[in-house]
Amino acid sequence: MAFEKEKAALDDLSYKVTQEAATEAPFQNKFDDFFEKGLYVDIVSGEPLFTSIEKYQSGCGWPAFTSPIERQVIKEKRDQTHGMERTEVRSKTADSHLGHVFTDGPIDRGGLRYCINSAALRFVPFEKLKEEGYGEFVAYFDDENEK
Repeated sequence: MAFEKEKAALDDLSYKVTQEAATEAPFQNKFDDFFEKGLYVDIVSGEPLFTSIEKYQSGCGWPAFTSPIERQVIKEKRDQTHGMERTEVRSKTADSHLGHVFTDGPIDRGGLRYCINSAALRFVPFEKLKEEGYGEFVAYFDDENEK
């Protein structure tokens, strides 16, 4: 199976979140209140998912983004667990559970809130994008004030 080595290297929480669709505790996770400039990638595959440009403080207790880098890097799936009707968000390449998308985001930025588990993400600081193989995303931040 794909990404077996990467999955085996995950800590317990990241494994439960990405492979078993668990949810980490709100307000007690790495990226909820974290706003450094950079790129958020799938902790399993390293696939780029979100940037700090789309991140905002939603107050929900988990990292919130208005949109993924590109629509095709994620896939959405109907989720009726826990007696709720939600839309699950998964990474396209590794099929990692990331979180859910809701329609209560900032209206002026599209109205969506991608509520994502920190345990499903790895952050690559802007200064290390080239060094870590994500150099193509440096230019994305050139337009930061226009987004």
